[in-house]
Order: sequence, then structure tokens, then C-alpha cells
Amino acid sequence: MKKIYLIVLFLSPIFAFAQSADSAWFVNNYIKKEVTIPMRDGVKLFASVYLPKDQSEKHPILMERTPYSCAPYGKDQYRPFWVNHLIKYCRKGYIMVITDVRGRWMSEGVYMDVRPFNPDKKTKKDIDEASDTYDTIDWLVKNLENNNGNVGVFGISYPGFYSTMASLSGHPALKAVSPEAPVTDWFVGDDFHHNGAFFQMDAFAFYKEFGFGYPHAHPTSVPAPTWDPPIHDNYRFYLNAGALPNLTKIMGDSLVFWNQMMMHPNRDAWWMARNARVGIKNVKPAMLVVGGIFDAEDCFGAWNVYKAIDKQSPATNNRLVMGPWYHEQWRNNDGTHLGNVPWGSNTSEWYANHIEIPFFDFYLRGKGSVDSISKASVFFTGENKWHQLPQWPPADVQPTDLYLKQKGKLSFTAANTGKPTFDTYISDPAKPVPYTQDVHFNRTRNYMTDDQRFASRRTDVLTFETDTLTNDVTLGGPVVADLMVSLSNTDADFVVKLIDVYPDNAGYNNVDIYAETDPVVKYPMGGYQMLVRAEIMRGRYRNSYSNPEPFVPGKPTEVKYTMPDVAHTFKKGHRIMVQVQSSWFPLVDRNPQQFIDIYHAKDDDFVKETINVYHDQSKIILPVLK
Repeated sequence: MKKIYLIVLFLSPIFAFAQSADSAWFVNNYIKKEVTIPMRDGVKLFASVYLPKDQSEKHPILMERTPYSCAPYGKDQYRPFWVNHLIKYCRKGYIMVITDVRGRWMSEGVYMDVRPFNPDKKTKKDIDEASDTYDTIDWLVKNLENNNGNVGVFGISYPGFYSTMASLSGHPALKAVSPEAPVTDWFVGDDFHHNGAFFQMDAFAFYKEFGFGYPHAHPTSVPAPTWDPPIHDNYRFYLNAGALPNLTKIMGDSLVFWNQMMMHPNRDAWWMARNARVGIKNVKPAMLVVGGIFDAEDCFGAWNVYKAIDKQSPATNNRLVMGPWYHEQWRNNDGTHLGNVPWGSNTSEWYANHIEIPFFDFYLRGKGSVDSISKASVFFTGENKWHQLPQWPPADVQPTDLYLKQKGKLSFTAANTGKPTFDTYISDPAKPVPYTQDVHFNRTRNYMTDDQRFASRRTDVLTFETDTLTNDVTLGGPVVADLMVSLSNTDADFVVKLIDVYPDNAGYNNVDIYAETDPVVKYPMGGYQMLVRAEIMRGRYRNSYSNPEPFVPGKPTEVKYTMPDVAHTFKKGHRIMVQVQSSWFPLVDRNPQQFIDIYHAKDDDFVKETINVYHDQSKIILPVLK
């Protein structure tokens, strides 16, 4: 999610003068200017510009466009570039620019969430984020003293969306762009929906609890109001809240985008206009698409922006980096682990020093080389090693069927069975399967590698497992879930999890430095069920996101969908596990398990459902590297 904690950081007093050598150096060697930049339609956007005092050479411009504020405001208040690797750009003399996007904070105009790209602009009134980027760049290169005429744009999450739009601006000064965990498609894969299933907890927290999207007078440096839920247990809060209309009532009328989502339950033209992949054509700048393999918010965006550029703009100089990170962890100085799982090195530091900084140095400063940056730099977990690849997915991937069998078995061999057999579970919306075993207030960033033993012990979660592996099995690419199911009602969600089961004598323990427990306590890793990939499909969309279909009760029906890519080695001595369930709460809203409008359902519309999953006809298609 578009990290609100960063807003809190940027508005806090530490901006003034954090006590460090880097902060003191920055304050002594940079000056800050606050400028307003006119757009073609007369609207003025606000920007904080940090200029090196050094006049011995001309300097490149590195810019971020954000809806989260270019705070702190005030010419003597400094953004803390020194808290991560961004200080290295400053040490090299980059001009750093942060801009409030149209309609946010100190910028004029009307704000619009994921403003659609307009490839056919005819008048000065035809604006979008690409045109605003063009106008901003044009003003910067013409008005900032001592710039070298080369501009780069980067940004994480929502600023990743603005980076993608920047790549379509067409300004000749824009030489390099890095969309990082970019918001890309809020119906199929990022933040608020996955395969049509509504990720209520992130959406509600973003718009209501953190106040994003509240209308307020412009320009203003005053944050929007926040809201504190009465219950600080997210499972209990959302269960007590009930059907989605109850959350909409709490949300109120002023948060426009939430209410727009409630009016567009299917993937119609309104959603398609907000699919950032559709217009990615004729991209001119060099592209570095970055993401986290375990990004709980925008994992989909990074994989799919990269693939869309390769497909729709094949002449573009396009590169991909995927590390073993949570959202934004690559800009965190510590990339050594996620939750309980260590990576054996500081992956964030390696990325900054070997990929991102050399990328911008080459294209903006003409320094160094990018020859060592491969087409795809992907960290394979399990093996815990970076792979430098000429393409993604790798050329030697073999789609391999892994079949769900009787007695909880998984096998790479299908059985020639006569009468169909199946496992059965009862999905009860009154007791949905939690997405993590602990009590949390906000959504945890670690759940994508969490131990799944808690779920294995539930009767409404089917668990299938291979024998102990006698050889390593390495996966690289998208995973496909292909289930044959039958239902007692007319709709259901399906969550499929791919899990790495550690040996019972796993030889290490790791302390999670982010845990809110005694750091002396070590998590037991023997038998750990590491979540490698999980994804949900709202069953009504199994054939079309635009034209949902009910299930016929009792009729065996295929539910097949693609999960985000994986890069993981199941080591010899481990086992592969697959879990199947029909709720993932409160991460995802509950399905009433009837074919009705879920966004306007009533509390008494939710019913229990019996679900059958057929053996051998159900499988997971794994991208096995030969």
C-alpha cells in the first residue's frame, strides 16, 4: 500500500537535522528551493527542489512524483535522503526533485486516483499524468541552474504508477525511468483486488484510517483526518463490521474512490481505463522495473509492467529486478531477511550498489557501464542467490503438473482413476480462515513468507504434500492453479498456496527484528511451512472478469487462474505443500457464497457452503527450471 508511515516520517521533526555525518554533509552541501510549475492547462504543481552547491559541473535531475507529499514544507526543512541509499545520489551531485501531483497537498487542480492515460490529446485541456510529467520536466531543464539536461524518474508504489506514466510522456530529456512496485491494475492484481476479490483491509485502512483521498482545500500542507478503529484486532473488527455496505457507511460520502469501487463490481470500461498496462507503447527512456517477490501490495505490478513493456514496446531498453523483499524493502538498508526467513546477505544493499545507482549514473551522468546489469536480475529464495538472466521467464522453464491426490498427497504423476474422488470442506463465512496466525491491528508485511502450520490444522483448509524431495526443484515464472471443484451454492472464492516445508531438523533459527516480542525468543524452524506464493480467485470470474457467472450447484467446474511469478528452489530434503481454502480473512472480504452483488450484500446473505475438490483433475502447474 502507498505507505502512509512514510508520510508520518516526512512530516516529523527529524526532517530538520537528524544527527548523522550524512545529514550534516547534506545540509552543508545542498540548498532547497520550493517552486510552482505551470502545466499546459494553467494549473500549477508544487515541487521541492534540492540543488547541490557544487558549481564545478552540470548535474542530472532525479525526480519523484508523489501523492504523499513532498514534505517537509519550508525552505529550511530537509527531506532525510540520508536514511537510505538515496544519500549516495546526493554525494554524486544529483539534483533531487519531489513533486506533489495534481490536486494533492500543495499542488493545484483536481486529484484523480490512477488517472487514465490519454494517448490522443488534442487540446491543452487534455491532460493526464504523462502530460503533467512532460510539463514538469520541461520547466525543470529550462529553469534549474546548472542542470545537464538529463532527467530520471523513479518512485515506489503509487509513485511507481506515476513513474510508469512518466515513461509515456515523450520528453526528450527523460533518459531513464524506474517504476518500483508500480500500481498497475487495481482489479486484477494490485492493492485493492486480486482476480476480482476485494482486498478490504488495505482499501479501508488506506482511505479511511489513513485518510487518503479526503477532499481538502488546495493548496495545503495540512494532512487529512485519520480514523482510529474501535477494535485493534483486525480479524474481530472486520468480522464484527459484517457486509461491505457497513464499511461503506463508516467510510461516508466524501471518499470518492471507495464509493466508485462499490459501483463497479466487475471489470468494466471504468476499470480498464485505469489499467496502466494498456497504454505502455513506444516507451523511449531506458526502463528499470523493480519489485519484491514477497510484496504484499504491488507484487503483480512489477512483474506485469515489465512483461507489458517487453510485449507492447519491444524496442525499449527494458530491465527487471525482483528481490526477496516486502513493499519498499529495497530502499531499506536492511535486506537480510523477511520475517523468520533469512537470505544470507544484504540484498537491498547489493541492489542499490550494483543495479539502481549504476543504472541512473550511466543514463543521467554518462558514468560507468550497465553491461553487468542483466535483462532480468532475480533473487531465487531457497537457494538464496541472485540469477542474472537474459530473459524472464527463463528460456528453459518447463510447465510441470503437480496433482492433488487422495490422502493429502501431491504427485507429479496423474493416476488413471475410474470413479472421481474428492476431498470436502465446509466454508463458513462466520468463521473465515485467517491470513496469519497472530492478532494484528494493521496488515502485516511478513505474511507472504509466514509459517502456514496454523492453517494446516484447520478443517476448512485442504492440505496436500509431496514425499521428501530427493533433488532440488527450482521454479522460475508464473504458477497456475487449475482446480476441478463442485459447490453446494452458486459462488465461492478459492485461495491456493504453494508452500516449502522445511525438514524437522532445520538447522537454524532466526530472530525477527521487527517482532513485537522478546527478541531473545527464536522461532522454531524445524517443520516450518514457508509460504512461497498464494493467490485468490473470486470464482464468479473464472471465465471472465467482465461477465461473471454463477456456479451450478453440484456440477464439477474448472477454476483455473494464474498466480504471480515465483523464483524459488525447494531444496533436497524439503517437501512441497499445496493448501486450498475459500477465505483469507480479513485480508480479503468474505464471499457470501451466493451469486449476488457482494458490494451491496446484507449481513444475512452469508451462508455456509460445502466444497469438493477433485483429485487428479486438480493440479498446480509449476514453472520448473531444467
